[in-house]
This record gives sequence, structure tokens and C-alpha cells, in this order.
Amino acid sequence: MNIIICGAGRVGFTIAKILSEQGHSITVIDQSSEDIQKIDETLDVKSIVGKATYPSILEKANATDADMIIAVTRNDEINMLICQIAFSIFNVQKKIARIRSQDYLNPKFTKVYNKENLPIDVIISPEIEIAKSLQRKLEAPGALDNVPFADNKIRLLEILINEKCSLKDIKLNEITKKFSELNANIMGVIREDKFVVLKKNDIMLKDDKAYVIINASQMKDTLNAFGHNEKISNKILIIGGGNIGFNLAKNLEESFDSTRVKIIEKDKERAELIASELNNTIVINGDALDEEVLMEANIDEVQTVLALTNDDEDNLMVSVLVEKFEKDNTELNKKRTMALINKPNYSLLQSSLKIDDLIDPRMNTVSSILKHIHKGTIENAYSILNGEYEIIEAEIIETSELINKELKNSNLPDEIRVGAILRGEEVIIPRSNFVFKKEDIVVLLAKKDFLHIVENMFRVSSI
Repeated sequence: MNIIICGAGRVGFTIAKILSEQGHSITVIDQSSEDIQKIDETLDVKSIVGKATYPSILEKANATDADMIIAVTRNDEINMLICQIAFSIFNVQKKIARIRSQDYLNPKFTKVYNKENLPIDVIISPEIEIAKSLQRKLEAPGALDNVPFADNKIRLLEILINEKCSLKDIKLNEITKKFSELNANIMGVIREDKFVVLKKNDIMLKDDKAYVIINASQMKDTLNAFGHNEKISNKILIIGGGNIGFNLAKNLEESFDSTRVKIIEKDKERAELIASELNNTIVINGDALDEEVLMEANIDEVQTVLALTNDDEDNLMVSVLVEKFEKDNTELNKKRTMALINKPNYSLLQSSLKIDDLIDPRMNTVSSILKHIHKGTIENAYSILNGEYEIIEAEIIETSELINKELKNSNLPDEIRVGAILRGEEVIIPRSNFVFKKEDIVVLLAKKDFLHIVENMFRVSSI
């Protein structure tokens, strides 16, 4: 595909890197000559310094032949205008815009986004996506990530293999016999910063991060099998009442009846605003780095702390400070800490600072965009290790080459592994004699170099 990316910040750079490595023809536009120079030196893409709102710049980027434009500049209005010009002058068919302002995202005003008004096909809101992601992590205590597929019937869990995991050092086929009642498929692990696809005679090791596709109804049982019996937190403290913190609190109010949520927000005006918008959340105006403010929030009773301010250093410091308020040092009473980090280098501090989870907003946004890139019946995509692998959801239709084939005869390369199938309401972990049928929803793992094969398998037409 010919894709124009407008904005060469962290998100734009990452999308350009992943898509160019997947074989797409990429052009990046940005006003910053410094950001464009970084792209020139690092990526095999075409780059242009200039305003993407100028028709002449889009013309220079060959917008007439573009299949898609992705507007991820730092300004909502510019992203909207880029989509408008790309459609009105160059008739670009698919237009994706990152929009942060909550006012533009108000459901009352969605009718503005259509071909007659603002022709934006897909709106990506990082703050809303991150809030949803955090909520799913809270729903699966013990999991590093929890991603829904197939109408929420299938989940992908990322699970840390620690010393309490009774499944480590056991061959995968032995695990299957031991836990035959579980509908789960261990797809692979991240081991020493590399993704390793596991086969039936392989084992998981301590400190591996396992990617497991499961029947969503068996989430608790699966986590228990992996040695994670943490309970869902019902006392949660959010540091920072920005869009992420506010949206998370709102989601928790709607989904977790018994959960008590508190927010500490430094800005008085913002604190008053979100307090008026939330129903059951207590909002405290103050600095979370002030121990008296933490005491006011009853920090000693809090089970999970999410540091979600716009300041990476504050988020790290609060997460470390929280440890002082643990009643004892037993694992059972340890507070779960999660911190939002924009600077990637800070991830190196995670283990030394004993923070349970660092949230990278960039990869949430990238995953949200990637699922709209693929051709055919692919509905969903989740990126692993900066796009090295993807977990993909797609539907089998009449033209799919998999239809009526047994899994063992499907000629899938080792780099593509089928994890689970939703057939009607039934979740199936397929064996070698499984036969694919029309309307099956397939969730699979694919290495980036083999994504074109996946797209071909699920193409809409064989012509």
C-alpha cells in the first residue's frame, strides 16, 4: 500500500518503521527538519519537510496515488484539516486521524465525521485507548496485558513467569495434559528481548513473558494455573486527573460497582471540573509527591496506584514513594504500581525501582492504527515487540484458502500459528485435525515478514 504519514514524532516514527518493514511504500511529512533528518538516517522511507495541510506538499508526497493517509501531528485541528484536504483534492480513500480533545470526541457530535462534513474514516484517541487498556489490566490482576478479540470471547494474556509458576520448566504438551480443562494456547514468550515461538516440546523459563490465547470465560482459572492468584483491586488511587485518569475513573465507575476510586489532581480548576463530571470518585486537589496528600487519600489502604500525569519523573517518583506506605513487605499486601512513561529509556529503570508495570502510550496508539492497515477480513491486530509479531483476528469467508481444510493440511509456515477459533458462541483451541469453516473467527500469531500471507489467506476476493 502507498501510505502517507503526517507527523514524525514518536508515534509517526514507529508507525513508519513498522509499516515500511512490512513492505508498504511510506512517505512521512513533518515541519521539523530535525525529526525528518532522524527518519532519513534511520528508515527506508520517503520524507518531506513541510506543512501537510498545504496541498502542494501533499501533491509532492504523491497523494493522488495514496491508498491511505495517517495524520498523527501534535495538533487535532491540523490532523482534521489534513484529512479534509486529502479527500477533497486528492480523493484519498482511507483517512486516519489522531484526535486528543475530548470535546471533539463527544458522542453528540459524531455526525460531523462523514464525507459531507469532515471526511475522517478512523479516529484514534490515545487517551481513551490507554484508559481502556488500563481497565483491562485491572480486570486481570497478575497479567501484564489483557487484550480482547472476537467480541470479547477470546483474550490474549501477557503473563510473567515467576518462581511461583508451576508451569515453568515443563514441556508444553505435558501442560496440555495436566490442564486439559483449560481452553488456552501458549503462543510464545519474550525471552531476553526476543520473541520465541514455543512448540510442544519447548518449556517456559523464569522471567519469560508468556503470550497466551484463552477462552475469556476462563481468565481467572488460567491466571491461577500460571501461579497468579492476585485479587481484583477494589481500592484504587489514580495520580493525575488528565484525560487518561478521568476516562479510567469514568470507566471504572461504570464497570466495577464495588471499586472505590480516588484521584489526586494538582491543578485546582481541573480537579473541580472532573469532580463535577464523576459520580462516585473522590477527587483530591494536591501534589501526590506530598506525603500528607497521600495520607489524605488513605494510601495505606490503597491496593493499586496508577501514576498517569504528563510528567514521567513524577510518575516514577510517586510509584517509588508508594512503597513507604505498605503495611508490611509480604507479597500478599504489596501495592500494585503502574506508571505512564513517554520516554522509552525509563523502561530500563522498571526492575530497579520495583514498579509493576510501565505503560507506553505510543504502542497503544500504534496498535490502534495497525488494525486498520491490513487488507481482507482482518478486524483486529495487536503488536508485540514494536511490530516484530502481531496477534490478528480475521473471519473466514468463501474465498479464503483455509475454508474446509484441516489445520495440518493448511500449509502454514512456522511463523504463523493459529491460537483459537470462535465458531458461533464456542471457543475452540484447534488440534491438527480441526477443519476451518465459513464464518469462523480466527485469532492467530504472525511474524511481520509473513503478514502478506495472512492477508492473502483472508482476502475478500480471489480475483
